[in-house]
Amino acid sequence: MLYMKSEKLKKIISGGEGITVEFKESRKKLNKDVYESVCSFLNRYGGHLFLGVKDNGEIVGVDKDSVEQIKKDFVTSLNNPMILSPTVYLGIEDVEIDGKVILHVNVTESSQVHRCKGKIFDRNEDGDLNVTDNTTLVSGLYVRKQSSYTENMIFPYADMDQLEDELFERVRKIVKYMRPGHPWVTMDNINILKSAGMYLKDQNTEMSS
Repeated sequence: MLYMKSEKLKKIISGGEGITVEFKESRKKLNKDVYESVCSFLNRYGGHLFLGVKDNGEIVGVDKDSVEQIKKDFVTSLNNPMILSPTVYLGIEDVEIDGKVILHVNVTESSQVHRCKGKIFDRNEDGDLNVTDNTTLVSGLYVRKQSSYTENMIFPYADMDQLEDELFERVRKIVKYMRPGHPWVTMDNINILKSAGMYLKDQNTEMSS
C-alpha cells in the first residue's frame, strides 16, 4: 500500500509544477511562501503541495530530524487567522521516495475565498498570483465560489441554538483522537464553525449564518 502511494506521488512529481502541483525545497524548515501556495490552491482547484522537492522536480528530501517540527509548524500556522483566513485543517504526511523523505499535502478546493496574511492569492500555470488589488479577478473568484457551493447560502434566521451540541462534541472527540492538541478540541462551537469556514456573513445585509 505504501509502495503504491509513493509510486503515485512520484508520478505526479515527474509531471512537474503546474496549476495543481507545487514544489517547495523546505529541507529543514518551511519556505516563507508555502502558505501562499496553500491559499491559491484553496481558491482555485485544489492541488498537491510537495515539501522536499526542488522547482525542477528533483527529490532532495526533508531532513529527517526536521520532519515532525515542520509538520507541527504547518498545521499550527494553518489554524492561525493571521496567516490564513478563514483557517483550515489539512493533513500533512511523510512519504519515502527513493530513500528520501518528502512531505505531501493534498489541498482540496475550498468553498470560501481565503486570504494569506491579508492578501488574496489565486493559482495559474506560472504559480501563485496575488490578485488582491485586481477587482475583476477577485470579483470573479467570489462569483465562482458562490455559484458552485450551496453551503455558501446564508440562512439569516438560523442561530446557534438550532445546532446540536452533541455533533460538536463528536467532532472534538474525532479530532482529538486523530490529532491530539488540535485547536478544535478547546474551541467553542461558534469558533469551530468559523475555523471550518461554515460561519458566513452576508456583506450586503450584515446577517450571519
